[in-house]
Amino acid sequence: QTFEKLLIANRGEIACRVIKTCKKMGIKTVAIHSDVDANAVHVKMADEAVCVGPAPTSKSYLNMDAIMEVIKKTRAQAVSLNESICCSWLLTFSLSPKPKPSLSLQASEGVTFIGPDTHAIQAMGDKIESKLLAKNAKVNTIPGFDGVVKDADEAVRIAREIGYPVMIKASAGGGGKGMRIAWDDEETREGFRFSSQEAASSFGDDRLLIEKFIDNPRHIEIQVLADKHGNALWLNERECSIQRRNQKVVEEAPSTFLDPETRRAMGEQAVALAKAVKYSSAGTVEFLVDSSKNFYFLEMNTRLQVEHPVTECITGLDLVQEMIRVAKGYPLRHKQADIPINGWAVECRVYAEDPYKSFGLPSIGRLSQYQEPLHLPSVRVDSGIQQGSDISIYYDPMISKLITYGSNRAEALKRMEEALDNYVIRGVTHNISLLREVIIHPRFVQGDISTKFLPEVYPVGFKGHKLTDLERRELLATAASLYVAEQLRSQRFLGTPRIPIAKLQRNTWELSVHLEDGVYPVAVSKNGSSFSVEVDGIKLNVTSEWNLASPLLSVTIDGTQRTIQRLSRNASGNTSIQFLGTVYKLQILTKVAAELSKYMPEKAAEDTSSVLRSPMPGAVVAVSVKPGDTV
Repeated sequence: QTFEKLLIANRGEIACRVIKTCKKMGIKTVAIHSDVDANAVHVKMADEAVCVGPAPTSKSYLNMDAIMEVIKKTRAQAVSLNESICCSWLLTFSLSPKPKPSLSLQASEGVTFIGPDTHAIQAMGDKIESKLLAKNAKVNTIPGFDGVVKDADEAVRIAREIGYPVMIKASAGGGGKGMRIAWDDEETREGFRFSSQEAASSFGDDRLLIEKFIDNPRHIEIQVLADKHGNALWLNERECSIQRRNQKVVEEAPSTFLDPETRRAMGEQAVALAKAVKYSSAGTVEFLVDSSKNFYFLEMNTRLQVEHPVTECITGLDLVQEMIRVAKGYPLRHKQADIPINGWAVECRVYAEDPYKSFGLPSIGRLSQYQEPLHLPSVRVDSGIQQGSDISIYYDPMISKLITYGSNRAEALKRMEEALDNYVIRGVTHNISLLREVIIHPRFVQGDISTKFLPEVYPVGFKGHKLTDLERRELLATAASLYVAEQLRSQRFLGTPRIPIAKLQRNTWELSVHLEDGVYPVAVSKNGSSFSVEVDGIKLNVTSEWNLASPLLSVTIDGTQRTIQRLSRNASGNTSIQFLGTVYKLQILTKVAAELSKYMPEKAAEDTSSVLRSPMPGAVVAVSVKPGDTV
């Protein structure tokens, strides 16, 4: 027996994840939400739901007083603090000038926090204190300055002492916010200013620290689990090196890079640190690992990480259940020798972001169509949205975490490729094209990765999938077959007229297909339920059920199975097709229409020379010029 009722002070997929385990354990759940989240999935899943304020997190999900009221009103016995909310919540306790109710007071009221105690969260939430604690616990740390940096001049002095490049980061930070890399004095001054502003607005704490920046490292973290009886385990590692703007994009467990000795050394140091702060719950110790397998402590996350599912897949543990048991005071059920590495798991973070703009600038909108690829084997999707949900500017633009599992890495990656192709997301821009390119990239497949992977592989930015000649022919043949299947469908109609119409059975079509910068003549002939298509003088055989109402189309081209999605089409023959993860725009015309199209007037492009468009939605926080200035 654990708790009867648990309040989840969170939103989105992580709140849904906690509710799923609570249901399994027979615990009633209370969700809190902002007014814009009134119809959110976590609200519908919970047994009770209470609104705690307007959209901005500071006025709702981080509104301490409102949440305290909900705890009292609903008589919740436990509170689950997860992900980024956990840190901000407890920082509010430690940093607020006006006295807030302390956690010990709540403990005396009989409310249990699912997670570590305040001491551990404050020690590890503060990057400066955590580094000192790590040093004392004999954990390898990065050379740097172990105090709070007062101003830009001091920042420059310290940076020179450590030696460039340096990393300036928020002491209370996380999620890549308030972080800057500086290669010289000027960048240090600028980085200090921007990081402190960002840290103040994101965490209400503008303290910064500076440390040596390790060039080309891997980001590998160890999952730890500890109870209140002094037991602690390490649950293997997660490889999180594929990042953009210090935020993880693809994670996997285990790592291709670690040997058993390094894994054990990292695991033992992580457990030593957990014991040093009397840690009790699930937590993550993050390390930077250089090319010689030297590893350095980065920070400890005192919460359930976004990427925890990959660890659950290879160990078979339910980390949320373990956290709830530990919070109730039960000792751990497992010994270190019981923790296996079974198979391989990969997680992709699916975001409502445009990957063509600096690897992902947020996009907003409503999910007009949404279908998770759960019909495939060994696929797990952790999401907090559904068809009709809004992705707003107020919260993280994450759509879901897509996890695939296999007996080995190649199988897990193959399943991920299929899952990405079978994922239907319409209404918002998403990053599936980038995710799919990363997991099939030769360097990634070989395990040759570092945190610099994206800028190195795509130095001029991500441009989508580059079609090989064979793939181009496959796409042209598929698009042409789709066009013909549609023409044939539109000829069939119900209700036979009284006067019999002599049907001209047409079996061949000559088309002209415009793709990227080329125009290709394509000849299609019908052959039973399949089409024979000639492209570049090469014949391809295309078969499918041609269910044009389905968002997913499974097509076989000369024995190769592809899952495609047709996203749009219009009467002018323009169509966009998602093929190999990337969306391609094509124009399909009959040969006659293509010849006549040169007489059609061209639509003049909109003149945007006097317009400055924001590349993403957001609030204007500063205007650096005034009317009349020359820019």
